[in-house]
Amino acid sequence: MLDVLIVGGGIGGLALAQGLRRHGINAAVYERDRRRDDRVDRYRLAINPAGSRSLRACLPDPQWQAFTDTVGRPGGGFGFLGTDLRTLVLVEDALMYPDDPDPAERAYPVDRRTLRGVLLDGLDDAVHYDKTFVRYELTADGRPTAHFADGTSVTCDVLVGADGVNSRARAQYLPSATQRDTGAVGVGLKLPLNDDTRAWLPARLAEGMNLVLTGAPHFLFTSVFERQESVGDDYLLCAFVARNQLLPSRPERLDGAQLKAYVAGLITAWHPALRRLIDECPPDDVSVFPFQASDRPAPWAPSRVTVLGDAVHGMPPAGGNGANTALRDAALLTRQLSLADTGHLPLLDAIGEYETEMREYGFEAVDLALRTLQQGMMSNPVNVGLTRGWFSLCGIVSPLRRMTFGPSWAKISAPRHWERAVTLTS
Repeated sequence: MLDVLIVGGGIGGLALAQGLRRHGINAAVYERDRRRDDRVDRYRLAINPAGSRSLRACLPDPQWQAFTDTVGRPGGGFGFLGTDLRTLVLVEDALMYPDDPDPAERAYPVDRRTLRGVLLDGLDDAVHYDKTFVRYELTADGRPTAHFADGTSVTCDVLVGADGVNSRARAQYLPSATQRDTGAVGVGLKLPLNDDTRAWLPARLAEGMNLVLTGAPHFLFTSVFERQESVGDDYLLCAFVARNQLLPSRPERLDGAQLKAYVAGLITAWHPALRRLIDECPPDDVSVFPFQASDRPAPWAPSRVTVLGDAVHGMPPAGGNGANTALRDAALLTRQLSLADTGHLPLLDAIGEYETEMREYGFEAVDLALRTLQQGMMSNPVNVGLTRGWFSLCGIVSPLRRMTFGPSWAKISAPRHWERAVTLTS
């Protein structure tokens, strides 16, 4: 039986651990957080059919049921709005992701912290906390030994770096794999959804997802998370994205109130409800994060060390494909390592096939995220005018709307050949 060591207990690493253990493979996660509940990020994720398909492939039945029980209420579509809150075009849910009778082929709004809790369930004996990865070395027979900051070390058959955009595992494994600053920064905010806020919040902002187009090098994205059965913690996620020069050079040094003040200064001409939205988000729920993107690396020879998720194909959150792509990595790597564990493939062939496929779809997702980011920050007056005019026309003519927006969601989440094979044989 293979022993797999996973560096990092984020969504991708935990999904991989669930998938491997489901296939009888020994998997252990080494996480730098000191305890299970250290992460306090409560942000909405849009799980698309690729993410759902991957979760179904990795999760045992009880965890899959827990996932579907805790997703948010679907619906609301995707609206493209002006700063006056006029809807340019509303893309219906059925156009983004046509309804499918298979729950594993649907899109779901989820709360990140809730999803991580589902992924942790059943892994109590597999997740080791307060373990900061430092480096690895290879034994004489090629097996990796991971070294941690507390002086301990663990030897395994396969080491998987799932330790995020600043991955130490990747830095050692693929030192030529570089990342770049996209020139943009995001400010995340959350507005509690309750009777008081719903009383003044415009109806369009209180449902689905929305992108406020500005004609300036910044934009606002909003998305609603409402539980299927209300427990009083529904919220509206807001992400204000701007070019770096519009915020201080070290925005991470600002507190929530200061970040809100900078955003407020950039939206003084916006609709009063949008300004109030920013003003009423609690400062403690405001954070800032730079947008980075991984450069596409040249192919490399496979070894007993590999990487997944943001550790290899980090991308800005524009388009919402980062978590979905990490989940797809987890499902594919689970498949490949299970083939090696059962003797159907040599181990390095299995890992090499994973890395070849992962590079293809992973960097397609990076490219899409960068295009989406640049479109959102578009400020050329001619391009802005043409885009708004076309969106308005799409809002009136449904065939144009289908032609323009349908492929952008469907392509990135469509089943790949190995996913279709799993579906046909399951």
